[in-house]
Amino acid sequence: MAPPPEPSTATSIDASTGSVTRRNASQQGEADLTSVEPANGTTKERLQRTPQKKYRHVAAVHSQTRPSCLSHDSPAAPSFLGFRNLMVILFAAKQAQGSRNRAKDRSSGPSEAERRKFHSIWVLAALAHGINITLALAITTVVVYFYVYHPLIGTLTEMHAIIVWLKTASYAFTNRDLRHAYLHPVEGEEVPELYKSCPYPQNVTMKNLVYFWWAPTLVYQPVYPRTDKIRWVFVMKRLGEIFCLAVFIWVATAQYATPVLRNSLDKIASLDLFSILERLMKLSTISLVIWLAGFFALFQSFLNALAEIMRFGDRSFYDDWWNSESLGAYWRTWNKPVYTFFKRHVYMPMIGRGWSPAAASFAVFFVSAVLHEILVGIPTHNIIGVAFFGMFLQLPLIAITTPLEKMKLGHGGRILGNVIFWVSFTIFGQPFAALMYFYAWQAKYGSVSKLPQQVHH
Repeated sequence: MAPPPEPSTATSIDASTGSVTRRNASQQGEADLTSVEPANGTTKERLQRTPQKKYRHVAAVHSQTRPSCLSHDSPAAPSFLGFRNLMVILFAAKQAQGSRNRAKDRSSGPSEAERRKFHSIWVLAALAHGINITLALAITTVVVYFYVYHPLIGTLTEMHAIIVWLKTASYAFTNRDLRHAYLHPVEGEEVPELYKSCPYPQNVTMKNLVYFWWAPTLVYQPVYPRTDKIRWVFVMKRLGEIFCLAVFIWVATAQYATPVLRNSLDKIASLDLFSILERLMKLSTISLVIWLAGFFALFQSFLNALAEIMRFGDRSFYDDWWNSESLGAYWRTWNKPVYTFFKRHVYMPMIGRGWSPAAASFAVFFVSAVLHEILVGIPTHNIIGVAFFGMFLQLPLIAITTPLEKMKLGHGGRILGNVIFWVSFTIFGQPFAALMYFYAWQAKYGSVSKLPQQVHH
C-alpha cells in the first residue's frame, strides 16, 4: 500500500526583498504551484527532495526555472547596464505570464470534450488488445483441435497459447494503469518504488517486453527484482532433475497408469459402478505420484532453471500447499503465478468496482474453469466438460472447507481440513478426470468401439 501523501507547499518570492514565502497547498485547496527559486539553490534542492503527488509534472516545470544570463541574478553582469535592466524586466514579465498560464491549464484539467475523445480512443485500443489476444488463443485452439492428433503435443501447444494470452492481458492492463498514473495522477496513490528505475513510458520497449515474455511469471511489471549473476551449475542441476523426472513420469504412465486405465474401459462401458470405484482407488495412488513428480519438475526444477537464466529474483512459485487446511488454501498456494494473475487482474479490480467477494470469486473460477477445459479438452479432442465442472465446483467445496480454517479446533481442526483436502484431491479429483478423458479418447479413437456389443446393453 502506498504511504499517505505528505502535504505539498507552494513557494513565492518577493522580487524586492528576495524573501521566500511558502504555504501549504493541501490546506488551501490549491495545486502545488512553485515560483522562481533564489540563486542559492536551496529552494530547488528542497523541491527535488519533496515527493511528487498528483501534479508532479507541474512541479517539474517550475523546478527547472533558471535566471537568464541578463537577469539581476546573473553571475556575470554585462557591461551595458541600461540594456540589462530593460531585458530583466521584460524577461521577468514574460516568465510570470507563462507560469500563470501553465498553472491555469494544468489545474483546470482537460475539457469534457477532450476527456470523451481520450476515453473513446483508449476504448478502441482496449478493444484491439482484446481482439489480438483472443484471436491468438482461438487460432491456436482451432489448429490443435483439428490438426494436432497427439494429446501431449497438443497440450504443450495449448498451454503455451494460454500462457501468452495471460501474459498479454497482464501487459495491457498494467500499462493502462501506468499510463493513467502518468497522465492523470491521483493524490495518495503512487506507483511502487521499484518501478522508478524504469518509469512509464520508458518501459514500453521491445527489450522490456521480451524479458517479460520469458520471465517465469504471468504478471507484468516494468521492473522485477534481479539476481547479480547466473549460476550455471544450478541451472544444470535443475535440467538434470527435469530429465530424470520426465523419464520417471513416462515409465510410471506406461507401466502402471495406462494398464489401469485400459482395464477400466469395459467397466465404464457397462456402468459397473463398484468396479469403477475400485479402478479409481487403484488409479489414485499412481496418478498422485505422477502428479507430484510433474509438480516438482515444473515448479521447482523448470521454473527455477528459467528464473536463474533470466536472473529473476522472486522465485516464490508455490507455498506449502501440502499442508492446506482447506481447498481454498490449496488454490492460493500450489500455483502462485496463476493465483497472483487472477488476484491482481480479476479479483481485486472487481472488488474495487464494488462487486462482492463472492461475485469476484465466481468470475475467477469461471474463467479458470474455461481455461482448464480448453487445456484438457482441446488436445484430447473431447469437450466433455469434466475439467470445467471439476474446476468450477471447487467454489462450493471451498465454501464447505473454509470454516475449518476459522474454527478454533487447535491441531485437530487443521488435521481434519488437510485430510478432507487430500481425499478430495487424490480420489475424486484428478483420477476421475483422467479416467473420463481417457475413456472419451478411446471411445473416439481407440478400442471402446471394438468392445462386444453386449457390453453396451
